[in-house]
Amino acid sequence: MIKRSLAFLSSLVLVLTACVSDAPEPVGMVIINARVIDGSGGPSRKVNVRVVRDRIVNVGKFEPFAEDTLVDAKGLVLAPGFVDVHSHHGDGLFEMPGALAAVSQGITTIVVGQDGDQNYPLAEFFASLEASPAAINVASYAGHGTLRNQVMGEDYQRHATPEELAEMVGLLRTEMEAGALGLGTGLEYDPGSFSATEELVELAREAASHGGRYISHIRSEDQYFWEAIDEVIDIGREAQSPVQVSHIKLAMTRWWGQADRLISKLDEARASGVDITADIYPYRAWNSGFSWLTTLFPDRDLDRRDGAEYILRDMLSPEGILVAIYRPEPAYDGMTIAAIAELRGSDPETTLMELLKADMAIGGENSGSQMLGFAMDEPDIEFIMAWPHTVIGSDGDLAGAHPRGFGAFTRFLGHYIRERNLMPLEEGIRKMTSLSAQDVGIAERGSIQVGYYADLVLFDPERVGDRATPEAPHVPSTGIERVWVNGQLVFEGGQITGNRPGKPIRRASS
Repeated sequence: MIKRSLAFLSSLVLVLTACVSDAPEPVGMVIINARVIDGSGGPSRKVNVRVVRDRIVNVGKFEPFAEDTLVDAKGLVLAPGFVDVHSHHGDGLFEMPGALAAVSQGITTIVVGQDGDQNYPLAEFFASLEASPAAINVASYAGHGTLRNQVMGEDYQRHATPEELAEMVGLLRTEMEAGALGLGTGLEYDPGSFSATEELVELAREAASHGGRYISHIRSEDQYFWEAIDEVIDIGREAQSPVQVSHIKLAMTRWWGQADRLISKLDEARASGVDITADIYPYRAWNSGFSWLTTLFPDRDLDRRDGAEYILRDMLSPEGILVAIYRPEPAYDGMTIAAIAELRGSDPETTLMELLKADMAIGGENSGSQMLGFAMDEPDIEFIMAWPHTVIGSDGDLAGAHPRGFGAFTRFLGHYIRERNLMPLEEGIRKMTSLSAQDVGIAERGSIQVGYYADLVLFDPERVGDRATPEAPHVPSTGIERVWVNGQLVFEGGQITGNRPGKPIRRASS
């Protein structure tokens, strides 16, 4: 706590300097005529915001200094930059440092190390970001799957031995000391799918001992969903760690309409002392490698027709599987299983099995084939999204097949807040800023207040919205006018500026 207090006090040096009569006032930027929504959830205010270098130094009704640069917001909303708590925008960031997909929807900080995968080792990744900055800030979890690979290699289809677990704990300790936010798991994927709950508890306990937390793509988001929710709650209780459910969803037609059951279970866990939260993206479809569907076949046997029947009856539908990218036959890109089956003169079950076999033959999860699964129901999405402990995450990429990479945050603002009136704008912004920063353990961001970093987004609440679609997933949003990261303008007039002021963000000291 002492370290954190000293860091905060040091950030106010510029403010204190301004109070010394013989000290020249540093040149700053003042945003005027803005409707400021500060991220707290409180009502908007008509106040000025002054930025000097990378910090906010004044918020209120004050007169700018003559030397200040003025930015006239013309009545638009000024909010903290959005914190994407579940992001894959880090993939390709060194090749696309302007991060158009992120900044064009108001994202200023991304949290990577998701689904059990991380840039390893974290100290080297952060050093690379410092040497070659991007336009956005980057925080990271330590990836359980990555650590498991480091210790167990190809021999991962089993539980870890005590010695292997001890080695994983040691690697996690190093990553936490490098600034990881905590431990991230992807338990539907290899190698994490073979881990025992006891392994996860021990690792989560280690992360918690450093002030970190546990975030999880749970073991099943469909047929064993309720057991997977019980597991993540148990891990939080046993490890005495905050836990977060990644991209929470009811991704199976059988579970549609049971969002109240889910929220009741989470509320009961919180009442019992488990600090459990969730993030969600505002779409009906999930996105994964096409070959992931093989995991739903009994024994992964693609000749088992009952596996295809189960997928197309209980999970999705022939119209609900969009093959976004299909490497064995690019002519199928953008088509549904129903449309491909009709084109081939076959039934959907046979078509699905044959497409999966061909994809596995050229590499399966490494083939590059991608799909969107329209598996969620809108009333469930809205019910879960409105839970006070749900925040917004994109689960998106800089150049991915799902429109969430370019449109998650603006879709939430435009469709769910303005059009659906799901919640007040002030509460929606809180879910994208201060609550998100709090949930993942990021300090001095997510709020417009003195001493905080100047991550800011100026947008038009009447125009903001997403334009990316499954057919055209890389179309930037509308209504985002300007975005600043650490006090520097990174997006204006629909274009990235070329500035790259982003910083690696290490876990806040406790």
